[in-house]
Amino acid sequence: MKRIMSNRRAFAIIENFPRSRVLVVGDIMADHFIWGKVSRISPEAPVPVVEVKKDYFMLGGSANVQNNIFAMGGRVHLAGVVGSDETGRRLLTEFRSRGVDTEGIVVETGRPTTLKTRIVAHGQQVVRFDREERKPVQAKSIRKILSYIESLRDDLGALVISDYSKGVVTRPLLEGIRKVIAGRPIFTCVDPKQRDFSVYQGFDIITPNHYEAGHAAGEEMQNGQDHIRVGMKLLQQYDFRALLMTRGEEGMSLFEKDGRIRHTVFPTQAREVFDVTGAGDTVVGVLALSLAAGASFREAAYLANHAAGIVVGKAGTATVTREELRGAL
Repeated sequence: MKRIMSNRRAFAIIENFPRSRVLVVGDIMADHFIWGKVSRISPEAPVPVVEVKKDYFMLGGSANVQNNIFAMGGRVHLAGVVGSDETGRRLLTEFRSRGVDTEGIVVETGRPTTLKTRIVAHGQQVVRFDREERKPVQAKSIRKILSYIESLRDDLGALVISDYSKGVVTRPLLEGIRKVIAGRPIFTCVDPKQRDFSVYQGFDIITPNHYEAGHAAGEEMQNGQDHIRVGMKLLQQYDFRALLMTRGEEGMSLFEKDGRIRHTVFPTQAREVFDVTGAGDTVVGVLALSLAAGASFREAAYLANHAAGIVVGKAGTATVTREELRGAL
């Protein structure tokens, strides 16, 4: 495979991360991991009894995208909605302790903060239970988010739309974002969850996995070349400038529309896959930060691919640092 760029060029982009500003808009979530071991079956029901050894509270959803950019040294802002509950308060405290601006985070009374709790025993996930509300957020919440975006728009290099289908990323929000940033040199990056990609029409780059891409195109990918047809179809149909399709152990495929459609394959960088939780957040976060730092789509995808190769080797909702990324290169 022809080399995408030299290490010298890659390091120059990474060095520019602390001067690059990115806004993440989307579904703020928390991930709670409970680790333990199983040595017996409950006498009350035929289920394993997990003896808890430790537990972790981690940033999830769009908050994890923000956390990945933060870990890379980028100047990052976050906009979204949390509930007026203990999880929401804990998230806001966590953000403030890191010096993250919370002006773009709206608190909705009566709406639970999305919390995913995973119980893991002997390295295997036993069960997951979710606390969430998936109905659209209130119209006034969208107005507050758009007002916050407007206050930042002259300083942003990139904007990430992190859609987990929890009610924040709706047509009114997306239409509002288009209007607010119109004419500004801001790269718009979408991590999609909705099957109808028309809601994301015209944004710069979208990062579906191969399942999401197939559903959006209305096609089932059955062989090794189907993803090429699907990627080209989505790029043309929805007027994206580029599409980065993550394909698991097959790596990633970048489709770019610049007069003609170019297809670039990025082989997987993972030495050992331990946990893929949050890997998509790492991809879109590093992609957006790289674009804000002056990278081309191919260069940004190259760096995001290396970052993803690191994060899947870690347990839980993990992040990657600039030093780790340099080391991987």
